[in-house]
Amino acid sequence: MPWMEIGQILLSAFCGTLIGLERQIHGSQAGVRTYSLVCIGSCLFGIVSTHANGAAYYQSVADPTRIAAQIVSGIGFLGAGIIFKDHNKITGLTTAANIWVTASIGLAVAFEMIALPLVTTFLILAILSLNRLKFFKRLSEKFQIEQNSTENCDHDK
Repeated sequence: MPWMEIGQILLSAFCGTLIGLERQIHGSQAGVRTYSLVCIGSCLFGIVSTHANGAAYYQSVADPTRIAAQIVSGIGFLGAGIIFKDHNKITGLTTAANIWVTASIGLAVAFEMIALPLVTTFLILAILSLNRLKFFKRLSEKFQIEQNSTENCDHDK
């Protein structure tokens, strides 16, 4: 039984579930199922790519990074479908970025970088929680006001 690979899938499921749970609790378009599946899927693709030619894949012409590159572009395409522009408002940008970085976590687990995806997961959770801090909200509102006044000056020219 491939215990290492099963552990990798479980770790990627854990990381994807944490991120998805945070997003679902706060009303994001994508939740636990989406983030878990993206993380697990990218991990599985990464594991499969490293086993393409059995134990001798390092000596062959098989390149496990080719599948990783396709995951990056494929998830980017998926993320592009999430972003919407309605008049002056853009929605889905954070969701698209989160799905993209969640796929990278799954790949990192697949390539046996165990600490990196864990640290990244908790860093993502910390960044996503910034919007709920009063200090950050005030700073964000101040920046938005300054940005709007700058844009109005640019339109006058």
